[in-house]
Amino acid sequence: MSIFNGMGITSSALTAGRLRMDVISSNMANVDTTRGKYVNGEWQPYKRKMVVLEPKTDSFSSHFQSAIGNQNARGGVKVTKIVEDSAPAKLVYDPENPDANQDGYVSMPNVDPLREMVDLMSATRSYEANVTVFNASKSMMMKALEIGK
Repeated sequence: MSIFNGMGITSSALTAGRLRMDVISSNMANVDTTRGKYVNGEWQPYKRKMVVLEPKTDSFSSHFQSAIGNQNARGGVKVTKIVEDSAPAKLVYDPENPDANQDGYVSMPNVDPLREMVDLMSATRSYEANVTVFNASKSMMMKALEIGK
């Protein structure tokens, strides 16, 4: 096991957290976007996106090699995909809008700003915690180097 293993795990969490914050920011920026995607000759509203995270898993062979000491153990998280929320679009009555249907309703994105803010706060706190862990690991390594003096 390498002394840098913990830093590698933490850095993977930092990378995933940053992507999560970027996707949430994109959702917030498109909260009123009625023309998100052009499908079958019609504009569809923007759909909320979500990041799917999973633990990094390796093959049995790599775990075996790690166990016998030939390879560094790996861990952390990885982003497997970014998915669109399947919740239906909100209908808002606005007959003056150019995107309104015959009845005067406009399909609005399925983005809830309150939910996005809560998700952003969660992602930010997670990111801050991982920065603290990374700095603590770095500090311990520096103290270990000072032992030799």
